[in-house]
Amino acid sequence: MKRSVPQTAFVYDPVFLKHETGADHPESPKRLRAILDRLESTGMMSKLLRLIPAPAPVEAITRIHTADYVEHIAEMSRRGGHFYEGPDTAGSSATYQAAIMAAGAVICATDCVMRGDAVNAFCAVRPPGHHAELSEAMGFCFFNNIAIGARHLQAHHGIKRVAIIDWDVHHGNGTQHSFYADPSVLYFSIHQWPHYPGTGRQNEAGEQDGKGHTINVPVAAGSTDTDFINAFTHTLRPAIDRFRPDFILISAGFDAHTEDPLSNTMVTAEGFAEMTRAVSSMAAIHCKSRIVSVLEGGYSLGPLADSVEAHLKVLMNHDGDGPADRHE
Repeated sequence: MKRSVPQTAFVYDPVFLKHETGADHPESPKRLRAILDRLESTGMMSKLLRLIPAPAPVEAITRIHTADYVEHIAEMSRRGGHFYEGPDTAGSSATYQAAIMAAGAVICATDCVMRGDAVNAFCAVRPPGHHAELSEAMGFCFFNNIAIGARHLQAHHGIKRVAIIDWDVHHGNGTQHSFYADPSVLYFSIHQWPHYPGTGRQNEAGEQDGKGHTINVPVAAGSTDTDFINAFTHTLRPAIDRFRPDFILISAGFDAHTEDPLSNTMVTAEGFAEMTRAVSSMAAIHCKSRIVSVLEGGYSLGPLADSVEAHLKVLMNHDGDGPADRHE
């Protein structure tokens, strides 16, 4: 059946380019420019529902971060010039505005999908978010965009169960810690091990009521598309079928790519497409195909553009392999 609404929304704001990290920093504005240039040159952009987000309200951010920490990042940005939160997380005068807009993009995307204006959405944002902790920036991340989006779904839309699927090559320590004792959020991460940030062992599985709702699949350097897809088939799919999410969020880092300078795994653009197909099939069965995907890593410009293009092609055209709604 032909859809009456666009399949995929694309959420972006030019403020993301103003977050400056320094000339040699891998997390640079060039990443988003490469994505935008690719989507424009292929004509794909014209087929997407383009959305401009609003900044996330402070109360949405403080569902995940402390108010003192949020104000600290705002103050560091107000001072102007470059600043560092740890050895690798660089900011500038525009960082706070870009960071609240990145979190706002996920809120905008989830609202769009919940309204039915699009089936799914991709948020082309920076700074990324999945390493950001309760009161600490790290790993290029300031606010945990995807965790803020999950809590917004629950607080604003009454969503009971959210699944977060994180295929960035680096473990999402901040996201894991945000929901480690929470049975309403399933967090699945596949990531290179050993690797930054040093978390994400297989035995890290949640605590208290959240026991069993954190699933880590550490993979070795040299792991391929097949290794990642096998984890989706044999570990993620059964977990999703048990959990039966009402909404799926993807921490879409593309730095597991074989050409990425910050990893040693061997995933291809087609591998990311296959992972997207797998998640889309799960979403079709369990949550009316509702997916919001959020950019995390990916630092080799050509392969990043290749991978995002492949990811979006699946989101734009995939109807899943199961019914659009689930039966209680």
